[in-house]
Amino acid sequence: MATSGLQHVAAMYAGVVAPPLIVGAAVGLSPTELTFLTGACLFTAGLATFLQTIGVWKIGARLPFVNGVTFAGVAPMLAVVDSTRDKADALPVIFGAVIVAGVLGFLAAPFFSKAIRFFPPVVTGTVITLIGVSLMPVAFGWAQGPDPAAKDYGSTTYLSLAGITLVIVLLLRRFTRGFLKQIAVLVGLVLGTLVAIPFGVTDFGPVADADVVGFPTPFHFGAPQFAAAAIVSMCVVMVVSMTESTADMLALGEIVGRPADERTIAAGLRADTLGSAVSPLFNGFMCSAFAQNIGLVAMTRIRSRYVVATGGGFLVLMGLCPMAASLIAVVPRPVLGGAGVVLFGSVAASGIQTLVKAGLDKDNNVLIVAVSLAVGIIPITAPEFYHAFPETAKIILDSGISTGCVAAVVLNLLFNHLGGGRDADEVTAPMEPAGELSERRGAPDTSVATGTSAAGSH
Repeated sequence: MATSGLQHVAAMYAGVVAPPLIVGAAVGLSPTELTFLTGACLFTAGLATFLQTIGVWKIGARLPFVNGVTFAGVAPMLAVVDSTRDKADALPVIFGAVIVAGVLGFLAAPFFSKAIRFFPPVVTGTVITLIGVSLMPVAFGWAQGPDPAAKDYGSTTYLSLAGITLVIVLLLRRFTRGFLKQIAVLVGLVLGTLVAIPFGVTDFGPVADADVVGFPTPFHFGAPQFAAAAIVSMCVVMVVSMTESTADMLALGEIVGRPADERTIAAGLRADTLGSAVSPLFNGFMCSAFAQNIGLVAMTRIRSRYVVATGGGFLVLMGLCPMAASLIAVVPRPVLGGAGVVLFGSVAASGIQTLVKAGLDKDNNVLIVAVSLAVGIIPITAPEFYHAFPETAKIILDSGISTGCVAAVVLNLLFNHLGGGRDADEVTAPMEPAGELSERRGAPDTSVATGTSAAGSH
C-alpha cells in the first residue's frame, strides 16, 4: 500500500508543484516563500485527496482519485497577477476568488451533474487543449533562464540545459517501463539539476534554510481579498475544473468496474469544490482530479481507493516538511522549462485525444473547435489585443482558457442544442471534388451541369 501510494504521488508530483512555481515566480516570491507556497499546495492536495477517496456524508466520489492543483487556473491567476499593481495583493486576490468559486461550485454540484450534457467532448477537449497551449509560453520562458532582465537570458547554456532535460525525459518515456516510466518527469528534473551543477546555475540555499518540520500557517500571504473580475474568472475556471473532473469520474468508474452515476458525480464534485474552498485558508489553489493517475490505476490494476488515500497521506506529510518541499526550488528554471515542454504539451495532447472523440466529422463541431481555439489563443499570439478594455475586464479576457471555454459552451448551445442543431451535417471539404462530395451525401451529382463527369473529377 505504501509503495503504490508513493507511485501515485510520483506520477502527479510535478503537476502539483508546477502551478505554485509559475504563480509564485510571477508574483516575485523569494525562494523561501516559494518553498512555503509549494508546501502549502502539497498539503492541500493531500487534504483534497482524503476528501475524495474516504469521503464524508455526501462528499467524495469514494473512487481512487488523486486531487491536486488544477492547471486550468494558472493562466487566469497569471492574468490577476499582471493586473494587480501591488504584487503583494495578488495572492490574497487569487485566494479570495478561489474561495468564492469553491463555495458556488459546491452549491452548484448537484445541478451541474444534471447539466453535463452541455459539456460534451467538443467543449471539454477544446478547453483542455487551450490549457496546454496557454501554458507552453511559461515553459519557454523558464527555458531561457530565471531573470528576463539578465544579459544571459536565453543564452545557449540555459537552452542547452532545457534541451538536455527534455531529451532525458523523452528517453525515459521511450526505453523504460512501469514505475520508472511513470516518474520520468521527476527523474528528468533530478538528472537535469545534476547536469546543471557544473554550470553554476543550481542554488541549494533553499534546502539549507528550510526547516524540517513546519505548518502552512493560515493566510500567510494576507487575508483574502474579493475582486469581482477575479471572482468571475475563477468561476469560469471552476466550471472547467468540474467538467474535467466529471469526465475523469466517468472514465475511472469504467476502469474500476463501478460506473459513476449522477449521485457519484455530484458527491465527487462536492469534494472537488469543498477542497478548493478550503485550500486558500492554507495558502493553496483550486483543486481538481489528476487524469494521469487514472492511467496509473488502469496500468497497475490496483483499484483500491485506500491506496490512493495513502498517497494523500504522503502529500500531507510532504506539505508539513518544508525541507522536502524546498527540493523543487533547487531545480534551475531552464531544467524546469525542458520538463515543462513535456508536462504542458501532454495536457494539450490530452485535449486533442478528447477532441478525437468529439465527432469532428460534423460541420458544427469543426466550427465550434475552430472559433473557440481562435478566441482562446488571442492572448498568446496577440497579448495587446484587449489593451483598450478596462483592467477589470482584461483579467478575464487575457485568460485564453476562460474566453475559449465561454466561446465553446455558447457555440455548442447555438449549433447543437438550440433549434435542434445540424448534427448530421458532414464536414464540407473545400478541396474535395463536387461530384465525389455529392455522391457521398447521396445528393444529385451537380457536376453534370458544368459538363464534368464524376469519373472525370477523380
